Amino acid sequence: MSGTFEISMAGEGTFRFRLKADDGTVVAISPRFPDIKSVVAGITAVRENAATGFVVDRRAVGAS
Repeated sequence: MSGTFEISMAGEGTFRFRLKADDGTVVAISPRFPDIKSVVAGITAVRENAATGFVVDRRAVGAS
């Protein structure tokens, strides 16, 4: 099974989503969105980009 997106109220009429792994670990928390349409668009963007995204290591040289 894959992760789960959970949509919740974020206060003052805004929404956010959390992406949770199968074991319940929270993998990502979104910023606030003004409406449901926007939060669904955010979830769609994560779904489309996560599988093809590059990993960029921004640690300083020699950092562990």
